[in-house]
Amino acid sequence: MLYTRNTAATRTPLQSPIRSGTLLPVRDLAIAWALILLIAALAWVLTIGQARDMGIEPGTMGMALPAFLLLWVAMMAAMMLPSVAPVAVTWAKAIVRRSPGVAGAARTAEFLAGYLLVWAAFGLLAYGGLALTGGLVDRHPDAGRWIGVVAFGLAGLYQLGPLKYVCLRHCRSPMAQLMHYSSWRPWARDLRVGLHHGGYCLGCCSGLMVVLIPLGVMNIAAMAGLAVAIFLEKLWRYGPVLARVVGIGFLVLAVLAPFQDWLLPGLQMTQM
Repeated sequence: MLYTRNTAATRTPLQSPIRSGTLLPVRDLAIAWALILLIAALAWVLTIGQARDMGIEPGTMGMALPAFLLLWVAMMAAMMLPSVAPVAVTWAKAIVRRSPGVAGAARTAEFLAGYLLVWAAFGLLAYGGLALTGGLVDRHPDAGRWIGVVAFGLAGLYQLGPLKYVCLRHCRSPMAQLMHYSSWRPWARDLRVGLHHGGYCLGCCSGLMVVLIPLGVMNIAAMAGLAVAIFLEKLWRYGPVLARVVGIGFLVLAVLAPFQDWLLPGLQMTQM
């Protein structure tokens, strides 16, 4: 239960929406959880359906930027929402709900919209990177091995670097930040909170996304493995240790990549 002091003499209701200690009703909490799980499930269904039609190909798989961004956001929703759900619901239940019924779902949806906007922006960089590597593989098929070395190497070094752990620490213990957000003015607050938390999540997980270049953007097994790693890194007691193990594993794959073509399905010209 959340208890707070009456500080009306020093702060206005707009500045401190959690003063009253009112929590989100059980019904709204259930709606918020159901919304997140439904979006994640639909995203997986859409992604798996597209993967069956497209297979694993180098680069952007011939998609124009708008189509790629739609698919990319669906992929990120499928992979990231299970791990961000506790944060979204914690934010929802910590804020006073001034309107009944769908307020919890509406605010949760606004939070998730801000969160996914961050990943959509990252999708622009992903599209550029995939277009570049796909073009190189198309002109020089042997270049795929060295692109794999670079991708796995960068991902491994990032996993072991300091920025990863600054962002991972936030994602694992976001409550202090969420309490800070409560002092923000209500205008688009839930959207801005989603953007802010999404920025930390991007910093935490962007290295993991780099390995989709050699493994293939539409590689469902790779996506599922990364989703599990992300979930455990953020929510498991030994998440930071796992992040280091994953980083070391990527560095090992970087060493093996020039000699093991099966590690690079996303950089092979033939459809897998």
